[in-house]
Amino acid sequence: MAKRRKKLIPGLSFSWKRALGITKVKRKIARATGIPTTRQGRRAKLGRMFRIK
Repeated sequence: MAKRRKKLIPGLSFSWKRALGITKVKRKIARATGIPTTRQGRRAKLGRMFRIK
């Protein structure tokens, strides 16, 4: 299990991915292609596609 860092200021968090704009790019790609970028989202989409009716 990964070690958790102690927050210096409670309620304030920092994400280097959001600061660099990676999150926004991933969201744009997901919207344009219709394929989720998260592992959980991809699994759910595949599950819906291959569900036996």
